[in-house]
Order: sequence, then C-alpha cells, then structure tokens
Amino acid sequence: MPKVQQAVTEFFGKEPRKDVNPDEAVALGAAIQGGVLGGDVKDVLLLDVTPLSLGIETMGGVFTKIIEKNTTIPTKASQVFSNRRRQPVGRDRARAAG
Repeated sequence: MPKVQQAVTEFFGKEPRKDVNPDEAVALGAAIQGGVLGGDVKDVLLLDVTPLSLGIETMGGVFTKIIEKNTTIPTKASQVFSNRRRQPVGRDRARAAG
C-alpha cells in the first residue's frame, strides 16, 4: 500500500486520509440513505451515480462512451450509429446476386 499512498499523494498534492474505515463509511452511508428513504432524515440529498462509463463497441473494437462514469442517474443520452452493410462472400454471394 505504500506505493499506492505515494501515488495518491503525488497526484493530489496532499497526504491521503488514513483515519476513515471503509467498512464504517459504507455502513454510515447506508444508514443515512435508509433514514432518508424512511423519512427520518431530512435536508440531505443523496445522488446515485453510474460507477462506470456506459457505451457500445463500434467498428474496429472501439468502445464508444454514451454515458460518462460518475453521471448522476437517472439520466438520458442518445447518439446515432449506423451499421456497416456486409457483402456476402463465397457461395453466399452467388445466392444473394441471383
């Protein structure tokens, strides 16, 4: 972990916090969300996001992003794609032409 901590320090320009227990942070977030959904906690806005970019594979195996990671959901996005018409090969070509 020292290499990861060093990389984080270099990237952000400050030391990462080490006093946060990840399991407790998740449990606290779940408790807050439960309170919001149950109506016991007010004045808190929780936003859900998509953790990964969503998209499709296009020609050449390229991944084309349609929705970027960390976009709040629900969301809506559209993009127009066209498919490449494949020409028949071999014996199928004769059948397709005739």
